[in-house]
Amino acid sequence: MSRSEFHQQYAERAATEARRLLEQRQAFGARWLSWVATELYQLKPPEFAAMVRRELARLNEG
Repeated sequence: MSRSEFHQQYAERAATEARRLLEQRQAFGARWLSWVATELYQLKPPEFAAMVRRELARLNEG
């Protein structure tokens, strides 16, 4: 599968996962960053985790 195909296949799922992680920020408070790091570490494949990280950063800026 090409990088473009992978991105197209997983883009919506990555955005959904990033929103889920961001929604938990208030509930976890100061522990949120550690929790997010753990959640991201568990995502497979690593390319998908990177997509979620980028989307999380994008949503966090806005």
